[in-house]
Amino acid sequence: MKNLEGIEAVDRRGFMAYMSTLGLSGTLLPEVLWAQLQERGEITSEILADASAVAGLDFTEEERDLMVAGLNRNLESYEALREFPISNDVMPAVRFDPALPGRTLPTEARPFRFTRHVGLRRPPDPETLAFMPVTQLSELIRTRQLTSTELTTLYLERLEQHGPTLEAVITLMSDRALEHAARADREIASGTYRGPLHGIPWGAKDLLAAEGFRTTWGAVPFEDQVIGEDATVVRRLEEAGAILVAKLALGALAQGDYWYGGRTRNPWNLEQGSSGSSAGSAAATAAGLVGFAIGSETLGSIVSPSTRCGVTGLRPTYGRVSRFGAMALSWSMDKLGPIARSVEDCALVFDRIHGADGRDPTARTAPFNWDSDRPLSDLRVGYFRRGFESERATDHDAAALETLRSLGVEPVPIDLPTDYPLGALRIILNAEAAAAFDELTLSGRDDLLVRQTRGSWPNSFRTARMIPAVEYIQANRVRTMLMGALEAALEGIDVFITPTNGPGVSMMTNLTGHPAVVVPSGFNDNGMPVSTVFIGQLWADAEVLRVAKAWQDATDFHTRRPPLFG
Repeated sequence: MKNLEGIEAVDRRGFMAYMSTLGLSGTLLPEVLWAQLQERGEITSEILADASAVAGLDFTEEERDLMVAGLNRNLESYEALREFPISNDVMPAVRFDPALPGRTLPTEARPFRFTRHVGLRRPPDPETLAFMPVTQLSELIRTRQLTSTELTTLYLERLEQHGPTLEAVITLMSDRALEHAARADREIASGTYRGPLHGIPWGAKDLLAAEGFRTTWGAVPFEDQVIGEDATVVRRLEEAGAILVAKLALGALAQGDYWYGGRTRNPWNLEQGSSGSSAGSAAATAAGLVGFAIGSETLGSIVSPSTRCGVTGLRPTYGRVSRFGAMALSWSMDKLGPIARSVEDCALVFDRIHGADGRDPTARTAPFNWDSDRPLSDLRVGYFRRGFESERATDHDAAALETLRSLGVEPVPIDLPTDYPLGALRIILNAEAAAAFDELTLSGRDDLLVRQTRGSWPNSFRTARMIPAVEYIQANRVRTMLMGALEAALEGIDVFITPTNGPGVSMMTNLTGHPAVVVPSGFNDNGMPVSTVFIGQLWADAEVLRVAKAWQDATDFHTRRPPLFG
């Protein structure tokens, strides 16, 4: 036995943080337990008795005596594991699958049909150009009224001008962007047109690797990190002819909107953060600094900043977009998706990034049958009854539901399994995130993160160190039950509409992996954007996008510009 030499100050901080969550920070018990460990050099029956009480367990003296030897062996195993290097890109051998046993992926592939703006003319002023959706920009480039170099130069100038104000840009990629834009112009001039993303500038949340450029994850410990190859999403967008112009800010390690360069601002109110963690992706899109952006969501990180900044976002079905080359936070919950100025823009981007790549074992290929003119009568639509009846529902929520009805859709009420212990299932995310960044915690470099509050990652990582493996497994078993309950609740429904803050919806559907589209649905009394969310069945990304597009086409909220930038 090593006399606990592997348990030093860092582990002590984690131990004390855990005690504080139990309301014991003001007692002598944490210090006593720690002193006993240091003094005796091994776990004893007496130490176990105190620790069991803290964990809410009750073992007899005889049971504790039997347990002690195994606990000390476990401790040696922990020390051996901590000494073995594991990088963030190594996935665990266990995988989450959103499809319950016996369920199959859709296989029927149909033609991809998107809206073509035939006869569209180039606007005379650059500001209007900067805020045009991809569906229109692509038509101007295809018809050679606009070159990719012109558009890329416009966005680079706006990134240089407004990026510092919003604190939304981590790395500007001007030389690469202009080189790729010139290549796109040559290809298009020669008759080689790769599709509607060809020549369109975009921004990447800076948890996506781009070869030769820093990938900082928004955190001081990784500020100079360079990953030697492109993320799959970056590679696929380059193959589509899109132009990467900037790496955009994210809250440190994908939490909130605070990163080492400041706080990313909401373009509608510079006194307010843009929410997170896809903070820069949403802010830059809303302010007309990029044509579209890629964000990520584990628990609200596309939906929340899209809401705050008044843009449209797609959180795809879990497993539809490869996460290779993206920072891992929660292997069973992380998802990558587009943030754009319209629903159909999201569809165009998703069409080019989805599917298995052989690098992310959770990524799977299923047909994406986008048809912008598909009749809504083909789809069965519901609404989350409790969400629209809750005290948190607003007049904007009621108006959003009425807009849906005005399209000739009569959504049926549905009830979701909100009686499950959804808050308790948060330990799944916390345990996986703590594992993803365990080396950061054990090394003490977590002190370098800009936020050091009770709810920020450093404390969450330390606290999660005390989540028992049994409870993590039990939480995932409850998750399986939740998946079955939600499947039953959605029987006969393709898509449902919900208030963005509908009770339990975000936690539930992020755990189950269902796709969501968030759309601007108005402005509150302070002039800030509000949103509505559409959620689809697993793999029904095209269907949820289709209903959201029909709803968005009946409104104009997505066309509004933040006054300071447009």
